[in-house]
Amino acid sequence: MVQPLTYLKETASQTAGPYVHIGLIPDMAGFDIFEKNFSHVLAGPDTKGERITLEGRVLDGTGTPLRDVLLEIWQANAAGRYNHPADRSSGELDENFRGWGRAGSDFDGGLISFETIKPGATLDKTGRRCAPHINVWIVARGINIGLNTRLYFSDEDAANSADPVLNLIEQPVRRATLIAKRGERGGKVVYGFTINLQGPEETVFFDV
Repeated sequence: MVQPLTYLKETASQTAGPYVHIGLIPDMAGFDIFEKNFSHVLAGPDTKGERITLEGRVLDGTGTPLRDVLLEIWQANAAGRYNHPADRSSGELDENFRGWGRAGSDFDGGLISFETIKPGATLDKTGRRCAPHINVWIVARGINIGLNTRLYFSDEDAANSADPVLNLIEQPVRRATLIAKRGERGGKVVYGFTINLQGPEETVFFDV
């Protein structure tokens, strides 16, 4: 006798929080459990390129900074080359630059920062030239699936105006949500950004 098929019920979905720091960056929460902690510092003393600090906050729909959020960034080196075997661009690979980092928001004001270098222009899969940018992945409580976005640079107007991804965004006010603003503090170059999860200034997110 053939037994009828039985199906298990779908497991309920769950957001990433409220223990993002403990699970993914435990050293920020005071736990020393990984042999090698992932760092917000991407550039070492021998890394080529202009040193920059990238810092900002992720805001909810009320404009309140999230204090339990994680950002991962993935970027090309100063020559526009990713540290990945699938990147076949002509730019020189920098063995002293990993190109990937992870950071969480601080618990007081929600500030997130990375110490890295400004990336060079890259080529997409079709050979089109892309403005210097940093890819960002966001995980936080209340988000069922991590959000993907990009950060471009305010002092790259000509490159930004020709970027194929930015040009997919019709409204200039929406493109502006992806621009990190250049400044200086203590003799160091600092690019500031704000990621808005909701509201009239909601950041553009990508389905990748």
